[in-house]
Amino acid sequence: MPTLDDILKPVADAVRNGKKVTFFNGAGISTGAGIPDFRSPDTGLYANLAKLNLPFAEAVFDIDFFKEDPKPFYTLAEELYPGNFAPTKFHYLIKLLQDQGSLKRVYTQNIDTLERLAGVEDKYIVEAHGSFASNHCVDCHKEMTTETLKSYMKDKKIPSCQHCEGYVKPDIVFFGEGLPVKFFDSWENDCDEVEVAIVAGTSLTVFPFASLPGEVNKKCLRVLVNKEKVGAFKHEPRKSDIIALHDCDVVAEKLCALLGLDDKLNEVYDKGKNKYNRAESKETKMHEIEDKLKEEAHLKEEKRISKVDNKQKQIDANDKDNEKELEQLIDKLKI
Repeated sequence: MPTLDDILKPVADAVRNGKKVTFFNGAGISTGAGIPDFRSPDTGLYANLAKLNLPFAEAVFDIDFFKEDPKPFYTLAEELYPGNFAPTKFHYLIKLLQDQGSLKRVYTQNIDTLERLAGVEDKYIVEAHGSFASNHCVDCHKEMTTETLKSYMKDKKIPSCQHCEGYVKPDIVFFGEGLPVKFFDSWENDCDEVEVAIVAGTSLTVFPFASLPGEVNKKCLRVLVNKEKVGAFKHEPRKSDIIALHDCDVVAEKLCALLGLDDKLNEVYDKGKNKYNRAESKETKMHEIEDKLKEEAHLKEEKRISKVDNKQKQIDANDKDNEKELEQLIDKLKI
């Protein structure tokens, strides 16, 4: 059985021979930072969001639901906002490849901006599903500065537009919204030029992003870093595909070692830990998010019970009034 070093050697050889890497990233590359992915049972975001008693878990990222009730989203956003988490070793792998001229592009489904925090330059990043980097009103589309939005969140208030008083949200692509123009323009330019495609930490179930690895040219060396085979690697495999069913950070460590970048990886990673104060463990962050969601769900349940109680009291009061009127009517009939 081949070792991980054996599996990754062709990737390292391609990079050493001048091939540039294009990354296709999903939530799995950020779980090491303490950010839960979306679909893992019990620990994924959707599993935690079920505690909010939403009509459906994905409603927190549904534009129509947001316009009705933005509070669940901002409950979650408070925990996921950039600055609460430090980049992982996989993010720093991307940064190191950039620094040595081996990076072509980073297509990411993630909204956490950890590529940016790791030092990857904006010109390389295509955030397919948007990010927290900018914010706009959902009604009049006026922009709100990040500083203003942060001040609302700090005061536990829902950000509202200073022009029309509509709700403001970060430029994250919600269900019901179109993807950024930059995504389509970038892919049109890059599609035929991808030399090494590293697909990492994604289930490849959300389109059109999920179709990208299947669209790269036949000469491209495709690499999957994931817990299981997915997408084109499962349904349209190629003989040259490299499959690394391992943790993303472990793969980052191994690939850096093969490229002679292991010391640099440890150096930038340690600096990142100090800079972003990563004292809290992944488990601690997960518990914080879960506690926050439980608290929000409890408050919603209390409000629901209160409404039911008030309604019942009103019904009881009406019943008493009706009984009184009936008694008065009976008394009159007796007379």
